[in-house]
Parts: sequence; structure tokens; C-alpha cells
Amino acid sequence: MNEALLLLAGLAFIVAFLLMLGVYNLIRYRNERSAVVKRINQEGPPEAKEAIQSGKKRLLNFIGSLGFLAKPKNEEEISHLRRTFLKAGIRKESATMIFFGAKVFLGLLFPVVFGAVRVMVIRLLPSVATMFIAFFLAVAGFYLPNLWLKLRIRGRKEKMLLGLPEALDLMVVCVEAGMGLDAAINRVGEEIKFTNKVVGEEFRLLSLELRAGKERKDALKNLAMRADLEEVNSLVSLVIQTDRFGTSIGQALRVHSDSMRVRRQQKAEEIASKLPVKLLFPLILFIFPSLFVAIMGPAVIRIARVLLPTLGGH
Repeated sequence: MNEALLLLAGLAFIVAFLLMLGVYNLIRYRNERSAVVKRINQEGPPEAKEAIQSGKKRLLNFIGSLGFLAKPKNEEEISHLRRTFLKAGIRKESATMIFFGAKVFLGLLFPVVFGAVRVMVIRLLPSVATMFIAFFLAVAGFYLPNLWLKLRIRGRKEKMLLGLPEALDLMVVCVEAGMGLDAAINRVGEEIKFTNKVVGEEFRLLSLELRAGKERKDALKNLAMRADLEEVNSLVSLVIQTDRFGTSIGQALRVHSDSMRVRRQQKAEEIASKLPVKLLFPLILFIFPSLFVAIMGPAVIRIARVLLPTLGGH
């Protein structure tokens, strides 16, 4: 009897081990296959790439042609939108027309798609509800590019906040090694682009402006305008003041980098301290009811089986 149990346990272990091994090999095979397919798609034939690029270009030209329908006449609004595009990392001249064209295109596309779905599937929907939903979809499609632009700016700011202390440390190393500030900015832009593309791009653009002959103060102010961050504004003010009074730039950058790390740690601690309050509502809505059912459920069932028949008998 014991030998049979040991044999069954051994067979169960072997089957479970083989099953896990098979699942592991299947997942690895699918990952390798998806990587190969992705590489083939990226390194496809030149004709396919040219066809894709040509299709994208025609689509962008069509959307850009629709931009004249929603383009504002006020030049101040257009210039403000261009500055917003710079904050989002978009620097193409045609971005303004494509943006307004996308608003018109999506504002027309969503109601048309809903109308087609309504004709083919939801035929019993009242006309008033149809007009209301179509109007809502048109407004949502018109303002969807604005939401996308805000989310892109927010993500870019978060990436810059993550990579800025490391960039400052690298700049401190370059300055203390004997490099000038302009050369250090260029070197930081080349090195940090592998770990943080956003910070590397901004430093590279700052270096290009300095090479083009723009004054360091104006180039740094342009960096602060594109970043739109309090940390970058304080960094720019620090560099300008240090350059004006001739103090040690390396020491000033090191102090600023340490203060940025402390500020980021304090922000993380603040978010962590808010976590228990945010977890309170999911606990009340989802976890406490299930715990209540699991704890009180057997008692309620027992009361229903024993006590209620007794009371009913009396």
C-alpha cells in the first residue's frame, strides 16, 4: 500500500514537472517567435517601408488639409499652441495644421461610425437618443487631440524628472574633469540619450542652440520654457546666476542635484502616506463584503437550518 502511494506520488510529481516544463517551453517559443516577427516587420523590404511611409504621408496631408476648417484666426492662440507642442516634444512646422485637422477628422469620424453601427445593429434606438449620442461623440472626437496632447506633456515631464538628477551628476563629473559648460552639456546630451531619451533630446537641442551662437542665458531660458518644470526653472536660474557671478559651477550643480533627489524622495514619501487613505474605499467596497460573507455565511446558514425550523415549529 505504501509503495503504491509512493509510486502514485512520484508519477504525479513527474507529470506536474513535465507539464510545467511544457508550459515554459511554449511561452519561450511564443516570445521568440513574436520577437522574430517584430524584427522582420521592422526590417522588412524597402518597397514595403516606402509604401507604408507613403500611406502615412498621404494620410497626414489629408488630415492637415482639414486643419483649415478649425484653425483659429488669432495668431496669439497659434503661437501658444506651438509652445505647447514644444513642451510635448513636437517640433514639425506642420504639427499645427495636423492637430486641427485631427480634431475635425475625429469629430466627423466618430458620429459617422456610430451612424453606421446604428443603421446595421441598433435600429430600435430613438432618434433623440441617436442625435444626442452623435453630438456627444462629435464633441469627444473634437477634443480628443487636446487630451492626447496633455497626456503626452505629462509623460514627458515625468520622464524628465526621472532623468534630470542623473544628467546633473554626469554634468558635474564633466565639469570637474575640466570641460567647459557648453562641452559638458553636449557630452551629457550624447551619453544620457541611451537611458533617458527626453533629457538627452533637450540637452542636445540646448547644445545646438549654443553652437548656433545663441547666448547661454537665452538658450537656457528656452530649455526652461520647453520643460515647463519647477526643477528645470530653478536649475536655469542657478546656472545663470553662477555664470554671472563666476562661482563654481560644479559645486552648484552638485548641491542642486542633491536637493532634487531629496525633493523626489519627499514626493515619494508623500504619495506613500496617501496610499492608506486611497486603499480605504476599495477595501470597503470590494474586500470587506467578501470577508463578511466568508465569516458570517456559515453562521447564517446554520441559523437558517437549525434555529428557523425550531421557531417555526413553536
